[in-house]
Amino acid sequence: MKMSDIITARIMQMLEQSEYNSAEIQRNELAALVGCVPSQINYVLASRFTPEHGFVIESRRGGGGYIRITRVSLDRSSALMHIINSIGGELDASTARILIENSLQADLIDGKSAELMQAAISSTVLREIPPILKDRFRAAVIKQMLIALI
Repeated sequence: MKMSDIITARIMQMLEQSEYNSAEIQRNELAALVGCVPSQINYVLASRFTPEHGFVIESRRGGGGYIRITRVSLDRSSALMHIINSIGGELDASTARILIENSLQADLIDGKSAELMQAAISSTVLREIPPILKDRFRAAVIKQMLIALI
């Protein structure tokens, strides 16, 4: 079993044991529990516990910091709006690709929409955009495309 699968299973177990569909974890403690580095926890949270998968992540930094993972059930429009609101002002290429793939896997968008989104933010399209503006442009394009699907 891959480390990502072990981390996911542990978090899902915590969520299933919670009466509020919510789990609070401390990244370092969970990493020690499953035998990985803390950055692997970040990867799993960013790729598997996303709004398009029906999760909301909240974090509090500092000495007593924690990460709260909440499972929510949203209809398609609400899920898309949550994704749009979570994008922010900038979106790097890797995060955009993951967002599109996760949205496709969660059946929030269809295959054709995913292909169009990937094409719209491709390096070919963005080659004329100054590097400092690419992430802002990518965020704006993805937001508008998702809004059009609502």
